[in-house]
Amino acid sequence: MSNQTQSDALQLPLFTTESNGEAIRTPPRELPVAGDASVESAIDTFRKYMQERGFAENTQEAFRRDLVILSDYLGPAATIDEVGTTTLNAFLKWMDSGRGIPCSPKTMERRITTLKVFFGWLAEEGVLPRDVAAPLIHRAVSAPLPTILSAGDIAALMETCQNLRQGTDDSAPDARPLLLLSLVLSTGIKKSECSNIHMNHLDLADPDLPAVWIRYRNAQRRHKERRIRLPSAWPEVLDEYLQQYPTEQKLFRWTPRNLEYVLTGIAEKAEVQRVTFEILRWTCAVHDYVNGMDANALRRKMGLSQISWYEAQNRLEMLSRMPAGRTLVKPA
Repeated sequence: MSNQTQSDALQLPLFTTESNGEAIRTPPRELPVAGDASVESAIDTFRKYMQERGFAENTQEAFRRDLVILSDYLGPAATIDEVGTTTLNAFLKWMDSGRGIPCSPKTMERRITTLKVFFGWLAEEGVLPRDVAAPLIHRAVSAPLPTILSAGDIAALMETCQNLRQGTDDSAPDARPLLLLSLVLSTGIKKSECSNIHMNHLDLADPDLPAVWIRYRNAQRRHKERRIRLPSAWPEVLDEYLQQYPTEQKLFRWTPRNLEYVLTGIAEKAEVQRVTFEILRWTCAVHDYVNGMDANALRRKMGLSQISWYEAQNRLEMLSRMPAGRTLVKPA
């Protein structure tokens, strides 16, 4: 395989969901709460759901308080199935200007998220026929947008890594930069996730469909575990890397900070302004978003909860609309 072909294979990875295509019949689930229950009565059940999914304690408490305010606004006689999008918009307008208590933009944003998570859960569980909070509009994200790499940046970085892989008169061949860059650029994993990959987390049984499992020791974070496809040429680079840096345990035996130094060195040689795990993560996400990856598949690939996804999705939409020089344009 030529360097250019290898670079192309590593540059544009795809994430796929595997299926044998067979329909599996499952018995109907028992509803966690009745549709004619009050919001107040559903709060405790929702909190149990948040605990099971590993929501942070402060998030659980903030969501609970927001829902108590909604319950008080609706009154004790109101049932879940009576709440519609119009009612929720009226509630938010009351929160903003009719309650008489100041509500900052950040607090309002969180309360919209609370409604989306709560009613999204009710719809997903089959308590409601549709998600009445889905049409609610988030306010503009106040935090700065993440930096992403342009297509030109990626090409320069990949060429630099290929050159380092081949070696020069002054340096021996080094596959580590290409292995690291292509791994993070194709999977969008975090720095901590990358540094914790063990060799037995790699699934290379099918040479045409290599993948990596992202694992967690903390039981409360097990729901974030996931399997992500790797570029088809990645195992070949891995073989070279293991000859140069033998390991039987962790894929990368260096500290997360040292891995950041590797990325910084690649950026300097490629004359790209800056490359970090976070930049590569968002570049990967925007690439997948622009190329039409299913929203739930992308959320799972990034390892995000439903809460974090609402903000991330807004950011991805804005990043995808950036000038062509600073974004990954969907191929024709």
